Amino acid sequence: MLRCATGESWPNIMLACLKGRPCDPKANKPNETCGSTLAYAYFVSFIFFCSFLMLNLFVAVIMDNFDYLTRDSSILGAHHLDEFVRIWAEYDPNATGKIHYTEMYDMLKNMDPPLGFGNKCPNRLAYKKLIRMNMPLDAEGKVAFTTTLFALIRENLNIKMRTAEEMDQADMELRHTISHIWPLQAKKMLDLLVPLNEELNAGKLTVGKIYAGLLILESWRNTKFGQVESDLPVSVRWFESKG
Repeated sequence: MLRCATGESWPNIMLACLKGRPCDPKANKPNETCGSTLAYAYFVSFIFFCSFLMLNLFVAVIMDNFDYLTRDSSILGAHHLDEFVRIWAEYDPNATGKIHYTEMYDMLKNMDPPLGFGNKCPNRLAYKKLIRMNMPLDAEGKVAFTTTLFALIRENLNIKMRTAEEMDQADMELRHTISHIWPLQAKKMLDLLVPLNEELNAGKLTVGKIYAGLLILESWRNTKFGQVESDLPVSVRWFESKG
């Protein structure tokens, strides 16, 4: 049967099993004939199910696994949106649509790239990404779901991302593009997708400003001055802060 499953000379085996054929010497029936007229139906059905159906199914499973292993994870897809919604729900169980910016940072560190940062992403690199995303914060220091998601997509797909000096102009162009493509939806969602400059400029707290300060602090700690202070006893640092 293994030979038939491979398709090698299966018609010869089928013909040898027809009625009236001599029996195999090992059957100890020298003067009798063996076989059956059902050999045609049996072998044809066996080849159809085993060779064609099962073999193609086996190949399909291998190809599906190969596609999964070789899939480019850097390309955003619908499954990344599902992952973002699922992980966001863990930090926002009441579905308020907002989480604190510190929880947002932990969420992105626990989310695999390309949408998230991943737990192996260095803090300095994560800070730089958040500085470029620069979502506005409300009075409680929380970021919005829609704003965070669109900022991540915009950062990963490099949608009108320019230098800091040109970002205001890029935001205006992006707002105009969204309004042109989705005129009805833009009336409700535009300020969430691309916040107004008034929400990001002086006097307003944003994610970019917070993590820019943390990046400066971490860079200062890596200097010899920061290391000297970190090596001081806790009591000395406490007195210096009180002085």
